[in-house]
Amino acid sequence: MTGHADARSLFEGLTGAQPAGTWSAPGRVNLIGEHTDYNDGFVLPFAIQHRTHVAAALREDGIIRVASTFDAAAVEVAVADLDTIFPERRDEIVEWARYPLGVAWAALAAAGRDAASVPGADLAFASDVPVGAGLSSSAAIEGAAAAALDELWDLDLDAVTRARVGRTAENEAVGAPTGIMDQMASNLGRADAAIFLDCRSLEAQVVDLGFAAAGLELLVMDTGVKHSHSTGGYRERREACERGAAIMGVPALRDVTVADLPRAQELMDDVTFRRVRHIVTENQRVLDTIAVLHDQGPGAIGGLLVASHVSMRDDFEISVPELDTAVEAALAAGAVGARMTGGGFGGAAIALVAHDRVDHVADAVAAAFAAAGFAPPTQFTVHPSDGARRD
Repeated sequence: MTGHADARSLFEGLTGAQPAGTWSAPGRVNLIGEHTDYNDGFVLPFAIQHRTHVAAALREDGIIRVASTFDAAAVEVAVADLDTIFPERRDEIVEWARYPLGVAWAALAAAGRDAASVPGADLAFASDVPVGAGLSSSAAIEGAAAAALDELWDLDLDAVTRARVGRTAENEAVGAPTGIMDQMASNLGRADAAIFLDCRSLEAQVVDLGFAAAGLELLVMDTGVKHSHSTGGYRERREACERGAAIMGVPALRDVTVADLPRAQELMDDVTFRRVRHIVTENQRVLDTIAVLHDQGPGAIGGLLVASHVSMRDDFEISVPELDTAVEAALAAGAVGARMTGGGFGGAAIALVAHDRVDHVADAVAAAFAAAGFAPPTQFTVHPSDGARRD
């Protein structure tokens, strides 16, 4: 069954009725620009073909109920109670349900509506976005929930506002201190294109990737090593970035340039400086990638992808041996470029590979994992796809 059919089936089993509709939103791969989003910087993600689907309809009793194929138990709360649950009492709600319920809470606030102005709703989710691979299954849940509730509750939110709603849900209802990149990619995605996002202004520009025309594929190498955003490593990196910005006397690391790095090194301890150097150079790599895509095409961005990985491995220290093995094996087998993608501490790496070498590269990565004694990676290609929509 597809995610679409699974969501409808779950809804019908839950309610005994047909949904009013189904909506979906995609996961994303970040081509380049890691941990720059919460530093007001630049990112270049694209939405992928893997999506989270939600079948939904209104109900008249003021209850919002969420169910998913990845947890047997449905969760229900009164719409009127959302304000008292989030954020102070969020731990009373099982974590997966905080995403859609947090979206409901944040969407009402964004629309300037109170709970009394909307009826309840049933939402049933099914997803084919790989969880834990760093492909932002969470933003896909948020995007699907926001698209459904926007229409059912007649909230009239645009795509950027729905992305902000998703970020609010993730930051305050779930408690994960992420930026807005994932939600913007999931809401604004376009086929065969990436979204160049200025995370300060939230200005988004569609950038043609031209992978297909150049005979290139993007191979995802999911290490199977699970990561969780709300754990300490992510928070520590964010705090180091805030510390670095304060030392440099700027609102965010977006305002520090590569030319400022020698002065930064004089002012900071080694760890803080290396965290800062990653962000500053990564922002520049995003801008350089866009220029190279435009001037030379996607076959020429490999060196920038590799430099990004090295920076995350050595300066930001968020890679793990499995990610390094995937990147090194892919490059040795002839990938144009490769890097870890996502928040780090596990998840997936990506490799840009000529179409006729995908199997060769995937086999080489699998062999390298076996030789290192790691569990086999899950590998698949992704292509840039459309953002959140009613299906």
